[in-house]
Amino acid sequence: MPDGQFNKAHVESRRPPRVILRTRALAACATAAVMASLIACSSTGTIDRAQPTVARSDAPVDALAGPPSTDLSAALARSLEPVVTGVHAELAVAVLDLDSADPQIGSYHGEALFITASISKVDILAALLLRAQDQGRDLTAAERRAAEAMIKESDNDAADLLWRAIGKGEGLDAANERLGLSSTHGGPGVHWGLTRTTAKDQIRLLQSIFHRGAANAARTREELDTRSTAYIRELMGDVAEGQDWGVSAASPRCSLKNGWLQRSATGRWVINSIGQVTLHGHRYVVSALSSGNASKRGGIALIERAVRTAIGTTSARARHDPAGAGALRPLELAQVAVDFTP
Repeated sequence: MPDGQFNKAHVESRRPPRVILRTRALAACATAAVMASLIACSSTGTIDRAQPTVARSDAPVDALAGPPSTDLSAALARSLEPVVTGVHAELAVAVLDLDSADPQIGSYHGEALFITASISKVDILAALLLRAQDQGRDLTAAERRAAEAMIKESDNDAADLLWRAIGKGEGLDAANERLGLSSTHGGPGVHWGLTRTTAKDQIRLLQSIFHRGAANAARTREELDTRSTAYIRELMGDVAEGQDWGVSAASPRCSLKNGWLQRSATGRWVINSIGQVTLHGHRYVVSALSSGNASKRGGIALIERAVRTAIGTTSARARHDPAGAGALRPLELAQVAVDFTP
């Protein structure tokens, strides 16, 4: 099967592995392997093979934070350096503190294009809700059932149905123009999972969904209304067990959507996670996109380390406080051994 199409044998699963990194000095990094049943989650909905879980950090998110900086992107680049060292995959991360008095999107390779896989399902739902708003109606019962299955369970048949309902790629592009996503382009034909996007564009999408308060009063008919944003937040806050990895590595108080896909031509994995977390009284939206991962679990390990680092760095900057006394400095993370092989 040529590159750019879904591989029926290797697609997204419902129960992906999760990543845990040991606390503090991390002088010894032990990984626990747990076999989980993996249910495929791509446009085909086929079954993937079970894969072992790897260790995920029990350390507080601040342990991965560097010192504050007036330039958030520069701070992210410094703190992410040990995360990407020795990793043969492409990574982009973007983050925004929704409660900052001076909000700015901080990013690492934030303009680089990546394939969405199933994170595009949030965008599909946003486009569907905009169409319903334009028509002055609520979603039908069938649309609600499909939307809930698409976001909570990452159901691909539901995504296929709603992709057609919004007008496929052209409909998605039209909705994104209204939402301010300038670098996101709908996938060809039926392939919603091959939509291309950037980490910064995903932050713009998340900002349109999770920004609350006074900003809502200035919303226009071109944007998602408060009922629509509340509905998307509700679904992203209730994803199926086993699909709550990625963004959740930064805080258990989170709403998210993940995407994972093995490319047919290379055998390498696209692993993405987007969402919102609450930490130290601040709400952050974060996107982490990756491609070229040698394995699914290695890609998830990379994404979770990147999310923890990005949120930790941004949180430390927001509180005008370094990582904290006794916290692990970013360079120490380079000593952690994580398996990035199939």
